[in-house]
Amino acid sequence: MISLDQIKEVVRECQQEHILKFYDELKNDERESFLNQLKRIKFKEVNGLFKKAQKAYSEGVEKVDSRIQPIPVDQFGSEKNADPEEVLTYKSLGLEAVSQGQVAVLLLAGGQGTRLGVTYPKGMYSVDLPSGKTLFQIQAERIRRVMELAHQETGRKGSVVWYIMTSGPTNATTKKFLETNNYFGLNKENVKLFQQGLLPCFDFEGKILMEGKNVVALAPDGNGGIYRALMENHILDDMEKRGIKYIHAHSVDNILVKVADPVFLGYCVKKEAECGAKVVSKNSPNEAVGVVCKVDGKYQVVEYSEITEQTANLRDSSGNLVFSAGNICNHFFTTSFLQKVGKQYESELKLHVAKKKIPYVDGKGEKVKPSKPNGIKIEKFIFDVFQFTDKFVTWEVPRISEFSALKNADAAGKDCPSTARADLLTLHKSYIEQVGGHINEGVEVEISPLLSYAGENIEQKVKGKKFDSTTILLSEEEALRSYINGITIGKA
Repeated sequence: MISLDQIKEVVRECQQEHILKFYDELKNDERESFLNQLKRIKFKEVNGLFKKAQKAYSEGVEKVDSRIQPIPVDQFGSEKNADPEEVLTYKSLGLEAVSQGQVAVLLLAGGQGTRLGVTYPKGMYSVDLPSGKTLFQIQAERIRRVMELAHQETGRKGSVVWYIMTSGPTNATTKKFLETNNYFGLNKENVKLFQQGLLPCFDFEGKILMEGKNVVALAPDGNGGIYRALMENHILDDMEKRGIKYIHAHSVDNILVKVADPVFLGYCVKKEAECGAKVVSKNSPNEAVGVVCKVDGKYQVVEYSEITEQTANLRDSSGNLVFSAGNICNHFFTTSFLQKVGKQYESELKLHVAKKKIPYVDGKGEKVKPSKPNGIKIEKFIFDVFQFTDKFVTWEVPRISEFSALKNADAAGKDCPSTARADLLTLHKSYIEQVGGHINEGVEVEISPLLSYAGENIEQKVKGKKFDSTTILLSEEEALRSYINGITIGKA
């Protein structure tokens, strides 16, 4: 075990000895918790991270116009332009992999709902659908439906393992929520939580900020922290032991996400990709989203601020934006690629620096809540591994059916509960109308993920039917359960 004297020596070497200033004032239990926290911090490493981050920040945003290229045509697939038979081939490949137990979902769920105005994990949020389902429930049920589709297609019952990356602030609450809800029907042995890492917050001079006299100010290390977390929590070992070959990774806050999407999986498998990104076409040249592209011959995501307006507006001979592949944090990885990243490339990941207002304890031991940014948080991004492979592909999907972010409170009017709710119900309406159903103006009809993954399996319930009141289309399992519980809504 590391002793107090050893910690004193390390922080002195790293010029961070100020963090022990109030140690002698602490009670025994406060000292114990403080030392436990300090033992987990690799001071020399985090000092190095600050210097690297400071260098990146001081260099500012570099325009990359002269070095940027779109994704090559043979590595850019599109649902809209693909031959329908081709899409069916991809889907069959994906369902085959699911049936063989070769697929896992990697959910990025470390974020709290701060911008939403709640104090609990974002996955527990409900946008007030008729069913009241949360993001976690919707996504768990989509996994169950994919497994059922794979069983129907192949006759084999394969399982999809749900790996959920939480953070210090969200882990215990997420675990309890899933346990209380019986993992929404998934086998609890196939739901594995693990935590992303935390990094100290720094002032602008590189001094670690203290949240309290015995607490270092820490922040999650970004969704790019997933690569280290997979290694340190032995998740990659678990994947290998289970025979998992393919990973679908996505953020928790997209209400339309097709979890374990067999088409996307099959496309990536067919193309023999190590890594893939699902993208949507940018709404406009000025939309502030990252673009998946090549820079200096390497794949990466370029932020809107890194290119000039002239480059953002470039169009091809058909009038389409040249750089239109909007990143939506929806990715494919092979487990072998993730192993390679963890062992060889994790330390090379780019660092992203955010200036923040970080509450801290000053030299007198008094708590300060700053009114302007007083320090930095260091993050890594999940997409910064694209550069480490030549076997990279993109798959473009319609925004209307696959991307609606949930980031802000309703007051923002964008990427908020109201827009997420409306987008999901609009998609469900389109599914119903495609097979001959009709929904009266102002009426809401929700389709359970357990009944239908992407509009299939509903024709018998909706063809020729007019919906004039709020309805939830349920699976047989749900219909039976609602009947037993005396719930009448949704019997359609």
